Amino acid sequence: MIKKEWEKTIDTIFSEQLKNQYNIGNTDVFERKTKLKNLLNLILQYRKDIQKAMFEDFKKAPAEVDLTEIYTVTNEINHAIKHLNAWMKPHYVASPITLLGTSSYIHYEPKGVVLIISPWNFPFNLTFGPLISAIAAGNCVIIKPSEHTPNSTALMKKMLAEIFPVNEVAVFEGDSSIAAYLTQLPFNHIFFTGSPALGKKVMKSAAENLCSVTLELGGKSPVIIDESADLSKAAKRIAWAKFLNNGQVCIAPDYLYVHEKVKEEFLSLLKVQIIGFYGEEPALSKDYSRIVNQTHFNRLKQYLQDAILDGAVLEIGGEMNAEERFIAPTVLSNVNLKSAIMQEEIFGPILPLMVYQDLNEVIQHIQQHEKPLALYIFSKQNEVISKIMRETRAGGTVINHNTLHFFNNELPFGGSNNSGIGKAHGKYGFKAFSNARAVMKQWSPVSALDLLMPPYGNFKQKIIDLTIRFF
Repeated sequence: MIKKEWEKTIDTIFSEQLKNQYNIGNTDVFERKTKLKNLLNLILQYRKDIQKAMFEDFKKAPAEVDLTEIYTVTNEINHAIKHLNAWMKPHYVASPITLLGTSSYIHYEPKGVVLIISPWNFPFNLTFGPLISAIAAGNCVIIKPSEHTPNSTALMKKMLAEIFPVNEVAVFEGDSSIAAYLTQLPFNHIFFTGSPALGKKVMKSAAENLCSVTLELGGKSPVIIDESADLSKAAKRIAWAKFLNNGQVCIAPDYLYVHEKVKEEFLSLLKVQIIGFYGEEPALSKDYSRIVNQTHFNRLKQYLQDAILDGAVLEIGGEMNAEERFIAPTVLSNVNLKSAIMQEEIFGPILPLMVYQDLNEVIQHIQQHEKPLALYIFSKQNEVISKIMRETRAGGTVINHNTLHFFNNELPFGGSNNSGIGKAHGKYGFKAFSNARAVMKQWSPVSALDLLMPPYGNFKQKIIDLTIRFF
């Protein structure tokens, strides 16, 4: 089979990175910090260009770009620079008395040549984030950003080419066929951010090469609001997290369970907050983004129409403009749990709201579905919070706020099973791109094990018996 030119280019660069991996892997902490500082300066230098590219792809407000695309990356870089010395040092561990005369430590070595497949919803944030961890760990990197944000992808390629040779960091533009080809190559690690359906394909391809993976996926992240919650703060924080980036956020609140006693008050407060953020006509707001493309617009439109046909009540919003890919902040109540909007991750500015009387029913609903990437609890009752934490599973949880855990680099970020495999950010990202190499040194001229080697006899058997019994 004759290879296409782009396949040959990928093969060539992949081969060059394989040859270069030990040069990069043997860089010291100073050299890696220098690379991270260069990346930091590059991002600050291109700040206006990043804002422009994001506006062209999403109509995203510059301030929102600063908060969700630039700050998250610069914060991650500064955190890595601050802690890299500690991460790279040998981590000494105890040796048992049976191994007297030895010392043991863990050496975090680079995995080698790694692939980062990043999504379209936060192209800079979710490309540079894992790249920072990969650089800190000393890897060569190939990046495949999303084709759905062409302006952002082209800019990232241009930026990274200014400070990295392609035998260390290379970016490939193009459609899903590029990603499919890349995942067939024998990388040492693949870091993928996207949907669970695509994550399964990536993992299947990686398995052919016994390649380790980090999968940052998604799912339906629930919010529980009980009758004790501060409803005003809950409404403000949920409105912000849900309609940020037009709802195209993997950890956005996907649906609400609100205690029936506070439903009407909460809805009133939520409407006030939405108007406060985006005005009476969100289509005119400079702070409200757009859906990334027509395919996703049509998907969301169908979700909304089907939900209403199934009996859902339109409480807030519902306005759409296909030409501008605009969907207003929308809230539904009385949603049929079997409708598509309650079966699939929404990834858009539509928020289903259900009421509950018995918290056990809410917990049962969550237990019966895939583990979410995030779960949010608004309550002042510690017993309620503890019960939800004990009886549910999720990649992460925030209490009395939402999505903020993403911004804390001291916390591991990631899902569980269907919502993800592996963790990212800070030292967890560094470890994701590292192999924890076990090292033991026999420094004593005598080893206890020397006494237990063949030939075996009664004396040695007695020592073995004592060892089993007491050590």
